[in-house]
Amino acid sequence: MTDYRSVPVVDPMHDRRNAPTQPGSRMARRAAAAAPPPPDDRPPRSHRDGGGNGQGKMRALAWISIGVTALMIAGSLTAYTVYRDAFGNITQKPVKDDIINPRPPDTGALNVLLVGSDTRAGAGNAKYGQKQARQADAGGKRTDTIILMHMSPNRDQARLISFPRDSMVQIPRCKNEATKQVMAPRRDMINSAYNSGGIACTISTIETLTGIRVNHFVEVDFSGFKNIVDSLGGIEICLKSGVDDKASKLVLPPGKSLLNGEKALGYVRLRKYGDGSDIQRIKRQQIFLSKVVAKATSSDLLTDVGKLRDFIAAAAGSVTMDPDLANDTERLIEIAVSAKELTAGGVKFTTIPWVPDPENPEARVVWKEPDATKLFTSIKTDTEVANPSPSASATEPGTKPKVAVKPEQVKVQVLNGTKTFGKAREVADQLTEQGFNVVGVGNFETADGTSLAKSEIHYAKTIETAPDHAGTLAGAVVPKPAPAAGRVKATNPQAYTTTAATAGAAPKGTPVIQLVVGEDFDSVKVTKLPDSVQNSTITASEQKNVCT
Repeated sequence: MTDYRSVPVVDPMHDRRNAPTQPGSRMARRAAAAAPPPPDDRPPRSHRDGGGNGQGKMRALAWISIGVTALMIAGSLTAYTVYRDAFGNITQKPVKDDIINPRPPDTGALNVLLVGSDTRAGAGNAKYGQKQARQADAGGKRTDTIILMHMSPNRDQARLISFPRDSMVQIPRCKNEATKQVMAPRRDMINSAYNSGGIACTISTIETLTGIRVNHFVEVDFSGFKNIVDSLGGIEICLKSGVDDKASKLVLPPGKSLLNGEKALGYVRLRKYGDGSDIQRIKRQQIFLSKVVAKATSSDLLTDVGKLRDFIAAAAGSVTMDPDLANDTERLIEIAVSAKELTAGGVKFTTIPWVPDPENPEARVVWKEPDATKLFTSIKTDTEVANPSPSASATEPGTKPKVAVKPEQVKVQVLNGTKTFGKAREVADQLTEQGFNVVGVGNFETADGTSLAKSEIHYAKTIETAPDHAGTLAGAVVPKPAPAAGRVKATNPQAYTTTAATAGAAPKGTPVIQLVVGEDFDSVKVTKLPDSVQNSTITASEQKNVCT
């Protein structure tokens, strides 16, 4: 059984467009206006694009409102039992019965889907849209903002992933929210899932595209935004140049300004600034939200009864949640207690890496692969609660403390125990990307000639440090195999070579650990993200003195 080499996936757009047109530019908007009409199961695009910059206003407001809601979940729940009445204002919406596609497994992390509906229905929202948008169904609700908030199992790190609304993706079969009839799968803009199938279809779309289980959802509108900003005492921003924009009714000088709620509304919906693109505006909004997170986690908000009550009341009135989150007091308190460790330094904001859509490069985007998949893998493999390593003094007398071995110090031979050709090479490439020193590939034959059901890790009995090296490798494999003493026989062993950059050779005498890939193998944990992901990520704690 030869371990055939798999052909690497090439991003067809990577070399063809060094400077892609940014979606949301004036050119993109003109192209979008000429696009063919959408399917009949969603509102005509004219309902969205009419009214000049009204669309931009709502998209910006949705983004910021969602972020503040995320902060409310992560922080202000510390006093849930005290402010139960305020949380009673949260609207609840059950959706489980409307999710009809298989769901990914729960991993122990907390993944909350945050969406901003541009409906103008409801108190305080109508003035931001046209007359038609003020109908009970807002002329057809849409979501121009979709963010997945991922909190690690330790609840000490958070990443908010923003999905560009113009992303062309495969929408799975979903129930129509109004008729409950099953709609066929289709390729469409990602926000069309919400247009016709509501939040249930949006959840199912995100789960099928990413492989990440969505534990809860939060929907927001915009009426509470000004009060939320005011409850924090305003947010300071910094501009490289001044603003005098009649459309957003905003006048600001160059340099630093403290924005109250009204001015913050103008700032986050600001279009005529910089290059006028959506991507640049999203970056400004991420920096703004970073400042919100930093101020809330460094101020006395969580300990000042009055401020916290105002903050919760302002946010809760504009929020819809699934009942499992809204009604599970123990869950909310568990999140709250864990969130005490969540500081501004542990919050990152990432936009999915993208390239222009080959079918409509001026107005639509597709996700850049394999980079987007690696980002999703890093989220779905963030599964373990880290336990502190025992110190030398805590170990048994006469025993040596456990050695911390880095991936680049681990030599690995990957053996294919399945009937899938090229599996050893595939896994070897994944391990190499995460820093492991892969030295060989090959195959493993079971006694009865069938595929190995579960992955295994083996190490030499005679090498004292081998268990430590095997433990590091086991911690990088999902699902995690239990290392066993005693190596197995490899068939058709070959040296492994790669063009990828490596951390260098492991020290002489380092044991070679065997990973035998079984049918249950899911992935190698991704801890080193591609440059495109790093370049589209900002850290909240680093935005204090940033000017846009």
